[in-house]
Amino acid sequence: MLPAEIGPGLGERELDAIEARFGFTFSADHRIFLAAGLPHGSREWPDWRHGDPEDLAGQLAQPVEGVLFDVEYNHFWHPDWRPRPAKPSDALRVARSELATVPRLIPVYAHRYLPGAAGECGHPVLSVHQTDISIYGNDLTDYIRHEFTGRASSLLAHATVGFWSYFVNGSPGTDVTAPTPHSPCAVSAQEAVEYLRMLALERLIGRRHFPHQLIEAGLTALVLDVDTESLPLLAGLVRAEHDSADALFDQVLTELGLPESLPKDDTGLPWEAARWELVRWWLQLIVKKNLAPGAGGDVITYEGWDALAQPPSLQPLVDTVDAYNSSQTAEREQAIVAEAQRLLAGPWPPVD
Repeated sequence: MLPAEIGPGLGERELDAIEARFGFTFSADHRIFLAAGLPHGSREWPDWRHGDPEDLAGQLAQPVEGVLFDVEYNHFWHPDWRPRPAKPSDALRVARSELATVPRLIPVYAHRYLPGAAGECGHPVLSVHQTDISIYGNDLTDYIRHEFTGRASSLLAHATVGFWSYFVNGSPGTDVTAPTPHSPCAVSAQEAVEYLRMLALERLIGRRHFPHQLIEAGLTALVLDVDTESLPLLAGLVRAEHDSADALFDQVLTELGLPESLPKDDTGLPWEAARWELVRWWLQLIVKKNLAPGAGGDVITYEGWDALAQPPSLQPLVDTVDAYNSSQTAEREQAIVAEAQRLLAGPWPPVD
């Protein structure tokens, strides 16, 4: 099926040596692919066994160099970076420093890349040309079908790796795969427990949290007299102990019996019931001013409307968010709030 010569697959020692030489890690499915057989015979396939090391290093560097090109010539600047210096050479220096921390992308074929995520599999394959980045396969298998047979999956997919996801999924100023940028919202013990449950729902659908968000949720619950054995431990973590936040948060959930209350993934849409609960919660955060309307609208568009197969009932909100992203005015921000209030006043889930 592949338009290439297929040589013997790379052995474990060869794969480990490649990773050590170039300073990256293959994802688990990428390793399996290369161990099954090594495509070669054209410049588009990286020849990890006999290829020119400088050529391979250039392919590995290309995603970052493409972003730097757009920084220098097309005025690109990521919203999470520190303010852009006025002097072009200083801007490039800052951008290069920021890009040194982003996840590595590993070439699969030509300008198609997989994230280098050790031990992980199932990441989408990205087509990368400077900051013009798109998904070209839901995973490595889907990519091979798409690239070489023209048969792409009809399932929805989202980029899964920080920084690069911004170009695929985000909108100006928002990385929708980052932790939801909200502030704690609870004034009673019951609301504090519900807040913990909503964070558990976010984790259920694959969203991540900063340790301080879990610690703040624990502290909020503790102050409001929620009583579990592990809650004081979670609430009292200091910065040097942030690595313990996830495990302690799970213990708190178990002690409160919350895992049993989480909905099951039992429909054709991934975590359908959980997503509808979260959409309602994110709308409430917007109305209560615990989540910025633009950021909240982007998260709902990405994790709600899009992941739920674009239900018509959420289309007016999505259109309002799109209008705000094209021109961020106070009036359009308030329009998002008004649409959130309208949705919350009706039946839930809203009727299409």
